Amino acid sequence: MQYDRSKKLFGDDVFEKLQNAKIIILGIGGVGSFALDALYNTGITNITIVDFDTYEESNMNRQMGSHGNIGRIKVEVLKGKYPKVEAIHIKITPEWIDAFDFSSYDYILDAIDDVKPKVHLIKKHFTKIISTSGGAKRIDPSKIEYISIWDTYNDPFIKKIRTELKTQGFKKKFKVIFSSELPICLEKGSFEGVTGSFGLMMASVTIQKLLKKI
Repeated sequence: MQYDRSKKLFGDDVFEKLQNAKIIILGIGGVGSFALDALYNTGITNITIVDFDTYEESNMNRQMGSHGNIGRIKVEVLKGKYPKVEAIHIKITPEWIDAFDFSSYDYILDAIDDVKPKVHLIKKHFTKIISTSGGAKRIDPSKIEYISIWDTYNDPFIKKIRTELKTQGFKKKFKVIFSSELPICLEKGSFEGVTGSFGLMMASVTIQKLLKKI
């Protein structure tokens, strides 16, 4: 029976409330696609996915949907795999963030890998964002944590976000998923065991937050 294990874990009443959650995932690459898979398989299927990219061969070591779909639009491929999702094929920019209505979503899952829109999103919607770093250049998923952005370290990408937020006067309490593991290479090397774990952590944090609201 579909979702039988989820119902046993949460109980029927709580599971039904989880199914009513509405989630949007911004960026569905090596991190976001794993968050999507975990939430959808759990029974949270009212999900909107937003991304502009197409699959490239370099995605095949870490992104769900990439095999057999090189050159295809990511959100369209994942819509075929997860038919209940709403797919939006658009570049995520500060302008798009300003124009889009996020009010109906319980949580915004931020897997954006571009500094400018990520910072803009955090400043505008920090109260319901679950934000993550990218996970590249690392091999140890046990180093992944969910802590205050102001306490993060050893993560060059999150350092850029933190610095830009400070520059723009943002001083709010805000947590992010990051890794304390030092990068082991200079180029964009990646391991699905870590990037995928970032996505799974996003899904876990989302469910934990939803449970607190029930």
